[in-house]
Formats: sequence, C-alpha cells, structure tokens
Amino acid sequence: MAIESIREVAPVRASGMASIAFFSAGFRPFFLLAGIWAAAAVPIWLAAYVHGYAVGGALPAMIWHAHEMVYGYGMAAVTGFLLTAVPNWTGRLPLRGTALALLGALWLAGRVALLASGWIGAAAAAAIDLAFPAVLVPVIAREVTAAKSFHNLPVVAILGALFCGNLLVHLHALDVAYTGALGNRIGVATLLLLIALIGGRIVPSFTRNWLAKHRPEGRMPAPHSALDWICLALAAIGLVAWAAAPGAAATPALELAAGLALAVRLARWRGLATLREPLLFVLHAGYAWLAAGLALNGLNGFLGWLPPGAPLHALTIGAIGTMTLAVMTRASLGHGGRPLAAGAGTTAAYALVTLAAVLRVAASLAGALTVVVIAAAGLAWSAAFALFVILYAPILIRRRT
Repeated sequence: MAIESIREVAPVRASGMASIAFFSAGFRPFFLLAGIWAAAAVPIWLAAYVHGYAVGGALPAMIWHAHEMVYGYGMAAVTGFLLTAVPNWTGRLPLRGTALALLGALWLAGRVALLASGWIGAAAAAAIDLAFPAVLVPVIAREVTAAKSFHNLPVVAILGALFCGNLLVHLHALDVAYTGALGNRIGVATLLLLIALIGGRIVPSFTRNWLAKHRPEGRMPAPHSALDWICLALAAIGLVAWAAAPGAAATPALELAAGLALAVRLARWRGLATLREPLLFVLHAGYAWLAAGLALNGLNGFLGWLPPGAPLHALTIGAIGTMTLAVMTRASLGHGGRPLAAGAGTTAAYALVTLAAVLRVAASLAGALTVVVIAAAGLAWSAAFALFVILYAPILIRRRT
C-alpha cells in the first residue's frame, strides 16, 4: 500500500457543505472526534471504576470501556486515516461535504446510543451503533473496486472484521450470547494487525526520508524483504490465537514469537537515529509497544505473574494509543499545510500517552495504590488527547490561509 505519500486532495469548485474546510477531507472531522472522545470517555470510565457509578447503558461498565476505546475512538481514528489514504491509493475524489458530515453524525450517534442504551434499549443502541461500520465498509469497498485497486482489498476485510467484532459485543448486550469479551478482543487484535501492517510501511519509509535529508552519510533502514513477511505472518498468527483462544496452551508461545519477530523487524529501522525528531521517533515508540505488549502477554501466559490487564494495556494504551496519536498529529500537520515538526505541545502529548501506558502497565505492582495509579494513568491519557484537541482543532477546522 503506497501510503507514505498521502496528500490532501483539495476540493475543486466545491460548493455547499463541501466548501466548508472541516468537511473537505475525512481526517478533519474524524481525527477531531477521535481526540475529543478519547479525552472524554476515559473519565466516564474512571468514575464508574473508582466510584461505582453506572455508565447508563446495557453493557457492563468494563465491556463498555473496552468497546468505546476500540469501536469508538479506534474506529474514528482508522476512518479518518482511510478516508484520506484511499483517494491517494485509488486516484478518486475523497468523500467530502454532506456525505462526510452524515458519516460523522452516524459515528456520533453510536456514542450517544451506547450511553443511552438503558433508556432506548439494547436493540436500538445496537442498530444505531452498527449503522456506522455498515455504511463505512461498502463506501471503502466501492472506492477500491471502482478504481480496480484490488491489492487494497485487505483494508475492506479489516473493516469487516471490526464490524463483526462490534456485532459480537452487541449480542452480549442483547443477552443473545456472552461474546462481549471476544468481540472486544477481535477489535483490539484487528487494530494491532493494522498497526503491524501499515505501521511497518510508514515507519521505515518516513525514517528513510528523514535520514536521507539529515544524515545522508549514515546507514538507512533495511528495505522490505522476505523477513518482513515472515514477521507479519507470525504477528497475525499470534494475534488471531489471542483473540480466538486466549486460554489455549499454544497461545502464549505464539504471542511471544510474534512479539520477538516484531522486535527484530523494528530493530532494522534505525529508530534511535531519530531521537531528535519526536514526530518520527514516536512512530518507532508505538511499534515498540506493539512488540513489547505481545511478548509480555506471551510471557505472562507462561508465568502468570501479572494480571491480564497489564500486558493488555501495553497493547491498547501503548501500541494503539501511541501509534494513532502519532499518525493523527503527523497527518494533520502534513495535510493541513504545516511543517512536519513536533512543537513543545505535541511532544508533551506524546510524553503523556507514554506516561499513561507505563502507569497502567505498572499499576498491578502498586499494591494498595493500584486504584490511584490506574486513575493517574487515565488522567494522563485524557490530558494527552485533550492537548491534541486544543492544539490541532484550529488546523482541522479551517484551512491555512
């Protein structure tokens, strides 16, 4: 997938809703919505976790929290990325204007419906929430097939997997089947596989471009080779095993192998050489969390010395949170016509999401202070994304003049 050269497609003779900058490209509304929801949803969860407040919906609070991080925040971030990348892959005009606004409204309606499902009923909430991916999948499939860009069909399959995982969570809320945990694992595994695949293309590509400009005499990241495909295959096997059968005897070994394979892959990309450019180094950090989280999950399966939440949050807060924040900031700057450099505020947001991951992984070792450390991790996460919203809303809402 040629994603390293994504450019914003400016509207030509746009009129009506399409002339509004906010609805001129998919990254604008969906990155902003993702940032707002990431910052807001965790305090709602913390209130339920620390003080015992009910979230107000048909789902148990723990399942709601995981669902909203995956199918709320994660889905919005992925949608913003894909609606911006797919036009570059296919050469077709991007979704914009009224159609984009309606798609954003569908996503927002799903968040409200989940919070209000105790009043409107689990069936209505499921129908409203599932409407968003049910529309998004054929939209992306149409663009890919219309351009005969069939090599990008795996993206459609990934979106289909997210739809199926979301459906399984709602079946739990409807008391049809107790598949909420399975549905959330499918969502997490799918997002992690997307990071392994697409992150594995953009991280070495951006690094190579930066090194060629700033350190042309130095060693470059290793080119894509058969080793990368082997590492990706091991990652896919490990993630599928964890999602489908986390308690199986072979799963820890497969996860450990996946983590080590991705660590080997990451070591070939010259990440330490990019330390002085946070906008680039954070991509390496996000991929490192993916490798470390899988390896930690595998080791924990053998040793059982940590609660399952510790390695899980290395994957969710660490890998998903860091990588999505990194991509959203970089894409917003690039498509918004700003220099590709992280200012102090952006660097602080990266530091906060890293702090959130470290605190949440370490919380199980805090003894009597576990709840305090978990709350601190949640506040650091919310602060990171609140900072993103404050800094990037002006870039996302209006064009540079």
